[in-house]
Amino acid sequence: MNLTSRLNVLPFDNLDARRTVLAEIFGKPIPDSLSIQPPFYCDYGLGASFGERVFINQGCFFLDYGGITIGDRVLIGPRVTLSTAGHPVDLDERYDFITHAPIVIEDDVWIGAAATITPGVTIGRGSVVGAGAVVAKDVPPLSVVTATSVVERKRLKPASPATT
Repeated sequence: MNLTSRLNVLPFDNLDARRTVLAEIFGKPIPDSLSIQPPFYCDYGLGASFGERVFINQGCFFLDYGGITIGDRVLIGPRVTLSTAGHPVDLDERYDFITHAPIVIEDDVWIGAAATITPGVTIGRGSVVGAGAVVAKDVPPLSVVTATSVVERKRLKPASPATT
């Protein structure tokens, strides 16, 4: 996170310095064709990998502890969140540990502004994720998905007396 704060204060036109800091964040050289517009936020860095001709717009958050793989020719809109980590759902376990699962974004995907991709999701080749969508399950190749509505999946048990 220290490196992303350094990245975000660099002059916009200092591309060489931005590329140097990005390579430090991700722990390896980045493709010459990768474009990440600041500000950019990342909690780990070493868990992300990029294909060719990837464009990531301003204000994106990559929580990559569980691993993020981005294919070729992927377009990511502003304020997109890719989150590979979470917590158990059950109240008795919620504060005990962190869960994580990788996100895979295949080639030729477009993710619209302010979308959120949750742990364990694969977005299939050529698909489009609409602006503001929350994606919590895999997207088949060549699909368009949108949604922001709330769907109750299950009811949780009350916390045991020891956790309240």
